[in-house]
Amino acid sequence: MTHIDGKGKDFRTLNEEVRECVDSEITLDNCLGQRYIGAGMSGKSLLIRGVPGNDLGCYLNGGAIRVKGNAQDQTGDTMNAGAILVEGSSGDATGYAMRGGKIFIRGDAGYRAGIHMKAYREHQPLIVIGGEAGSFLGEYQAGGTIIVLGLNSTRAPMGNLCCAGMHGGRMFVRCERLPGDLPAQVNAAAAGPEDMASIDGYLSEFCRAFGLKKDEVASGKFFLITPNTKNPYRALYTFN
Repeated sequence: MTHIDGKGKDFRTLNEEVRECVDSEITLDNCLGQRYIGAGMSGKSLLIRGVPGNDLGCYLNGGAIRVKGNAQDQTGDTMNAGAILVEGSSGDATGYAMRGGKIFIRGDAGYRAGIHMKAYREHQPLIVIGGEAGSFLGEYQAGGTIIVLGLNSTRAPMGNLCCAGMHGGRMFVRCERLPGDLPAQVNAAAAGPEDMASIDGYLSEFCRAFGLKKDEVASGKFFLITPNTKNPYRALYTFN
């Protein structure tokens, strides 16, 4: 494993070192706000100690990134494949327009997580948020799966106007009651046994990643939110 010290380095220098490293396993120490780390990366495993800047793992094409701390805005922007795990919280627009792969956030996510998230055939992106998500969660979602667990939360773990413009994909929310401002173009109901079976593997993987007890996580009440079949935008997308 190669260790790279990010202390005092601008984002261009640091990213060049990561790209040019011949080792497939890299630990990045003293990260402090450098942008675009792991952009377009594939075939490498990157462990980050500190707080990476905006667009962490943007256009990620494979491999894995794990952050021992928080991440800032647009984590996983337009990523295609691979995995991003954040042991803390992430900023706004987590998973913006992501087209594949998975993002696991142990803590909270900011506004507009999963905005413009999309899927195509075998490319089914996944976002799992352990805490709460801000307003406009799943805005214009066109595919993939978003799961919000609301761990340690006593309210619906989502802000205002979530699922606005949603026309594909699905969202699972773990809570006792959904907020009352969901838009008319979505359907929301308690998740049934088949619905829960479809995300059982995701919950297992998330719990393993962060050392959580799956039985406690899965025992909560889950709601499933999907686009209304009468939504005219849904007809524009062949694969959801």
